[in-house]
Amino acid sequence: MTATPAPRTRTSLGSLSVSRLSLGGNVFGWTADEAESFAVLDAYVAGGGNFIDTADVYSAWVPGNKGGESETVLGNWLSSRGNRSDVVIATKVGAHPAYKGLSAATIKAAVDESLTRLRTDYLDLYYTHYDDESVEVSEFLTALDDLVRAGKVREIAASNISAQRLEESLAFSDREGLARYVALQPHYNLVSRDTYEGELADVAARNGVAAVPYYALASGFLTGKYRPGTSTDSARSGAAAKHLATDRGLRVLTALDSVAAAHQAEIATVALAWLAAQPTVVAPIASARTVSQLPALLGVAELTLTDAELKLLDEASA
Repeated sequence: MTATPAPRTRTSLGSLSVSRLSLGGNVFGWTADEAESFAVLDAYVAGGGNFIDTADVYSAWVPGNKGGESETVLGNWLSSRGNRSDVVIATKVGAHPAYKGLSAATIKAAVDESLTRLRTDYLDLYYTHYDDESVEVSEFLTALDDLVRAGKVREIAASNISAQRLEESLAFSDREGLARYVALQPHYNLVSRDTYEGELADVAARNGVAAVPYYALASGFLTGKYRPGTSTDSARSGAAAKHLATDRGLRVLTALDSVAAAHQAEIATVALAWLAAQPTVVAPIASARTVSQLPALLGVAELTLTDAELKLLDEASA
């Protein structure tokens, strides 16, 4: 039976009501096969989650894959569980090998492919995966607005975009009365703050755009399983272990250990709680390859850090 989450575990994202943790779908069809993915999705929903993030390009980087594997797994799960109206599905356009860039034609062809793989007739949230500066904002925003008017997309969002282009996009939508970005998906976590904090975060805050950060756990580094002198068998271990070579990475681990001990919480939960407490952040994205990894992620909805703890983590990660 699906657990009914308390109202405080939901927050607004445009017209959508989403859980405080977004489940990353990058592992579906990659490090988690369909059976493992179904188990994770079932446990996530049972634990109160409803916000699932994927992309049409996931996981084209795996030998033998061509992109769309994650959407296909997710679509099979939605179909088998009959729960489409209970979950918020976010996917992205612009990076699939067969649908690169943000021309109007590319967007309109790619969305139909995503809808087919996801076995649904609408997307809750549709991101431009990477900005395409060869295309005017007027072209891709008009195309996205057409999808909203057609009922194929409920809300639109941007990922990997500069502050200037985000502001230009928002201004165009406002001026022309078109669908407007409600969310931004930046690379942002305790050991990677420079990309988002500053001008980009300021544009988001001024314009009421919610942040849904990816790499929220720095490819697993912020779970605490990567330590000096240890090795971990993971497809993402190289990306995570690089933080061990920095003073900041080691300072952050020490601070996380301290705060986690005070709350008797998992280190990953504390890292996500810091992120969730940052201005504009609505729901960090984190992925789980196994059901056992989920409780630490879902715990973000229950953990509130003190001002002193937030300061300790801020200073360690500065």
